[in-house]
Amino acid sequence: MTVRFHNTGGSPARSGTVTFATHVIGALGVDWATIESAQPLPAPIPAGAARTGTYTVCVDAWRVPLGMRIETQDVTASWT
Repeated sequence: MTVRFHNTGGSPARSGTVTFATHVIGALGVDWATIESAQPLPAPIPAGAARTGTYTVCVDAWRVPLGMRIETQDVTASWT
């Protein structure tokens, strides 16, 4: 998954965390579970600049029974 981060603040983002919320979806479209995973932000990001990060989001096979699928629906970032 590729995510572009824009620092719209007045100071550089020196470090941070990107959190992915991956949903386990059943065959009928029911959301059975949400698995969160976190990885480092592609820092530093200077004030007013943007940076792109590419991430691999994995879910243990036992969490996704046969006939279900996964979708990463939410991405949040926090930085300092």
